[in-house]
Amino acid sequence: MKFISYSLIPALAFFINLHAAPSQEDAADPSKVDADYAIQGEYTGTVKGEDGDKKLGCQVVALGDGQFTSRGFVGGLPGEGWNLNKEEMVKGSTKPDGAIVFANDKHRGIIRDGVMLVETLDGKGIGELKRVVRKSPTLGAKPPKGAVVLFDGKTHGADLWKGGRQTEDGLLMQGCTSKQTFGDFKIHIEFRTPYKPKARGQGRGNSGFYAHGRYEVQVLDSFALDGNHNECGGIYSTKPPLLNMCYPPLTWQTYDVDFTAAKFKDGKKTANAFMTVQHNGVLIHDKTVCDHATTASPMREGPEPGPVYFQDHGNPVRYRNVWVEKK
Repeated sequence: MKFISYSLIPALAFFINLHAAPSQEDAADPSKVDADYAIQGEYTGTVKGEDGDKKLGCQVVALGDGQFTSRGFVGGLPGEGWNLNKEEMVKGSTKPDGAIVFANDKHRGIIRDGVMLVETLDGKGIGELKRVVRKSPTLGAKPPKGAVVLFDGKTHGADLWKGGRQTEDGLLMQGCTSKQTFGDFKIHIEFRTPYKPKARGQGRGNSGFYAHGRYEVQVLDSFALDGNHNECGGIYSTKPPLLNMCYPPLTWQTYDVDFTAAKFKDGKKTANAFMTVQHNGVLIHDKTVCDHATTASPMREGPEPGPVYFQDHGNPVRYRNVWVEKK
């Protein structure tokens, strides 16, 4: 028996864009979640295998009406020891006694009170995974001296943005473009995707950060997904992230981006743009070349400085603590 069989989690259907109309009702409000939200999240612990004890991580995704899907990570959660082998996805559901049960052909995972008990199909316990809530190490990062603060919800608000809208609790809403433009820059962004358990694919918390209004780093609820170019952390239509570091919806996440603009001479491009991206403190792009503007970008490639743009894709994504260092 290989340890890979200890994988516990989600259904293939979760990865298919079902084109469901996104529901906006209370999706961006952490105080208005359903009971399934407390189950969704990350779990980590140690299980017994033929080769001895091994660390296991698990991401559990709510799909609505007591249904779940999950994915196991041998070695630990992404960014915390995962061995990078893609594990199987397993369906789960809520039973009459309130337990949530996932099962493959050899093992079961049973969640009660924030703990997933891992056992063999004959009921022999082999380990426990406890629910954890991770925070990005750059969350709340303060702008350095000389930085341009684009949004802090207080003295720097939505009036610094074309189409800027601010929530009552001081958050920047999607669908806005900074009035100020930049050449080469570093930017810190904090974002939060909505909780839409019945949505699928690109309908599940879709927005995007566009450097120069040209090159998109996707924002999406891609928790537990494969990590494709059109998922969270991907440079859309250019390159997938090195690692899917997406946290669960309604969790504050960070992008820290170092962007170098394309170079032009006599109207012709002489060098492509490129960027380095950290997602929740983990490197996911290392000087990735952006050889074309994203299809949906509001600006075409050119020598002019460009704005910061947060795409509106019909989902209530929220932003805060946005600041830029010019290079």
